Amino acid sequence: MINVTLINDTEIYINAELIELIERTPDTILTLTTEKKIIVKESLEEIVTRVIEYRRRVYSSNKAGLNITERKN
Repeated sequence: MINVTLINDTEIYINAELIELIERTPDTILTLTTEKKIIVKESLEEIVTRVIEYRRRVYSSNKAGLNITERKN
């Protein structure tokens, strides 16, 4: 989840995995895979940075928790 600020100054968290499209008009519009659109105050670049940071946290913690064993034939 990443935090964003709606245009009415309400802070919310959204599932970063559901962001399908980010548009830069005068406002930044997030389109989710559910087709819901959310207008936020953050810039397109800030949203991209937050999504990248989120994915680094999630995938690096999953990687550390994996128990991988090698098969020998």
